[in-house]
Amino acid sequence: MLHINGLSYRIDGRLLLDDATCAIMPGHKVGFVGRNGTGKSTLLKLLTGALQPEQGSVSVPKNARIGQVAQEAPGGPESLIDVVLAADTERAALLDEAEHASDPNRIAEIQIRLADIDAHAAPARAAIILSGLGFPEEDQKRPCSDFSGGWRMRVALAAVLFAQPDVLLLDEPTNYLDLEGTLWLQNFLKTYPATVLIVSHDRDLLNAVPEQIMLLEGLKLTLYSGNYDRFERLRREEQARQLKLKKRQDDERKHMQAFVDRFRYTASKARQAQSRLKMLERMEPVSAIVDQHVVPFHFPKTQRPLDPPLIRIEEGSVGYEPGKPILRNLDLRIDTDDRIALLGSNGNGKSTFAKLIAGKLGVETGHMRYHKRMNVGYFAQHQVDALNLADTPYDYMIKLMPDATIAQRRARLGSFGFAAHLADNKIATLSGGEKARLTLMLATFSGPHILLLDEPTNHLDIDSRAALVSALNDFEGAVILISHDRFLIEACVDRLWLVADKTVTPYDGDLDDYTKLVLERSRAARKEKRESAQDVVAESSQGESAASEVESPKAPAEPQLTAQERRKRDADARARLAPYRRRIEVAEKRVAEVQRKIAEIDEKLADPKLYAKESSAANRLVQDRGVLLKQLKSVENEWLDATTALEEAESRLALA
Repeated sequence: MLHINGLSYRIDGRLLLDDATCAIMPGHKVGFVGRNGTGKSTLLKLLTGALQPEQGSVSVPKNARIGQVAQEAPGGPESLIDVVLAADTERAALLDEAEHASDPNRIAEIQIRLADIDAHAAPARAAIILSGLGFPEEDQKRPCSDFSGGWRMRVALAAVLFAQPDVLLLDEPTNYLDLEGTLWLQNFLKTYPATVLIVSHDRDLLNAVPEQIMLLEGLKLTLYSGNYDRFERLRREEQARQLKLKKRQDDERKHMQAFVDRFRYTASKARQAQSRLKMLERMEPVSAIVDQHVVPFHFPKTQRPLDPPLIRIEEGSVGYEPGKPILRNLDLRIDTDDRIALLGSNGNGKSTFAKLIAGKLGVETGHMRYHKRMNVGYFAQHQVDALNLADTPYDYMIKLMPDATIAQRRARLGSFGFAAHLADNKIATLSGGEKARLTLMLATFSGPHILLLDEPTNHLDIDSRAALVSALNDFEGAVILISHDRFLIEACVDRLWLVADKTVTPYDGDLDDYTKLVLERSRAARKEKRESAQDVVAESSQGESAASEVESPKAPAEPQLTAQERRKRDADARARLAPYRRRIEVAEKRVAEVQRKIAEIDEKLADPKLYAKESSAANRLVQDRGVLLKQLKSVENEWLDATTALEEAESRLALA
């Protein structure tokens, strides 16, 4: 169990955690949520030991390996595949020792251990992870230094996934992924065989993977069972109950106080008044749960509406070098009310197409017609990174509104969430979400006809993302989205364009269809890699026996059986195998029954109210769970033995 007990921590005098307590059961997948700046990333550092708590403790199962994406992305001359393989330090150490070992006993031990950890299949497993995160096979052999920072962060993510730690900590893992990579990661984490704690504002990820949601709010930690949608529903119900209880208590306090004020100095009622006064003093106030206000996004209206189409491209091609188009055969039209999302893996040309629409690239061949007065508001992550860290938001507003008054500039900043205390702060001190807000304000300042957003939700928390959805739906111009955030796409978009095979075409289907397509491709790639790995492992044994197979005489052909003889043979085989199959069936039922009991206990342990009562109840449940885990291991071994016995029986029948 990963147990956080009475944890307190502060940064620069500001308290982030105060007597926070929570328990995460082994093997559970937990989404970690809370407003930006509440201390989620700080808690991850406390879990890894990078920070030490002021008070309380963090306990992790003995010998458990904790894994987290490296802060520094790899950038040396090593190939991507080598960087990922090196993350399995045990395998790397054994292979290195195998090259120098001379003791026959030690060599045997090394080879047995390499076989136990499936070391020969490791390159295929690493390649599958890299491929799922967007690296084709030819890129996996290139040095890390060839790739940009965002792509190298994907390599760092691939490395920690490959290492398979017992406790996997992920902090905003989809920030550097496209939609395809995000879908692959969701599918991967669903079947990850150990404990996972995910800090994320990606609603779709939080719905697809976690079995529990851990909330950091009011300096405390609270664990809710279920995915994010269920957490949100439970949270609203809890708020309603809390407000109702507070109102009831406030009414009761008013009634008691009125009695005290009226009869405190009346001799016949003084004792009763004093009694009620003591009750008021002992009455613990019920605090109302108050949501922090999320400042909405306000995109200014276009000054001069234009007639459709805004853009028309006919037989166009675009690229960075003459004669080497990235995209070609473009035949597209963008109208004033279009809401379009661009699908397709990174590297297929989405950013190139965005630069074409933004006017940063022109068509190399064909025709592109657009209004001369058309204004495109373009937001991309590199613009966030390019902000002058020494400036303040107000400094930017002076440049944009040189003739305006101070009040007008501050009003414009305030409409985008930059009150006085933020407007005058250096950009270096702003959070990632605040920098994204500022960049969005700069991109939309002049009232664009087309809003072109490339991953706008990176660093925005869930409530800010909902505010962005509302603003985009109110925006009167056209919207073109490049995003891994499925919730954003489904809430704002009515057309999908696919960027693939060096062109851009309308996609006939919805996001569910596209998700199936991506996952089918991923499964096919995994199957191919596994088969390739099996071929590599089998090559040596095949080579050793090749010569003898050539020299050995051919076995006589088996006699042909009649249909009746084949039916009798198959019936005999089924009868002989039936006891083995029944044994497997019984074992499977026992496994399912124990798993059901464990799930029931986990549901009870996930209820925060349990820990508010006597601790013995929780301790008994934990003990019962430990007993069930031992039973589960035993019945799983029975199932494994039964399966092995069936396979051996099938082999004997095949040889008979």
